Amino acid sequence: MVEHRSPKPSVGGSSPSWPARKKVIRMGKISTFIAHAKSEIHKVIFPTKVQVRQAFLAVVLVVTVISIFLALVDLAMSSIVSSVL
Repeated sequence: MVEHRSPKPSVGGSSPSWPARKKVIRMGKISTFIAHAKSEIHKVIFPTKVQVRQAFLAVVLVVTVISIFLALVDLAMSSIVSSVL
C-alpha cells in the first residue's frame, strides 16, 4: 500500500490520518446579537421615495425599449424566413 502525503504537510486536510474539521461558530448571547444587528441596521442608507421612483421608471423604460427592439428583430427574422421558405 502506498502512502499518500499532502503537498503541504503543515496544512490539515481531509485524509484518514488527519480528517478535516468543521469550524463551529457559536453565538454568545442573543442580546449581543440583537445589539449588533441594531447597530448595523442604523448604518444602512435607505433610498428616498424620489430615488425609488426614478429607478422604477428607468427599469420600465429599459424593459420597454428592449422588448420593442426584440419584437422588431423577431418580425424581421420571421419575414425573412417566410420569404425564403
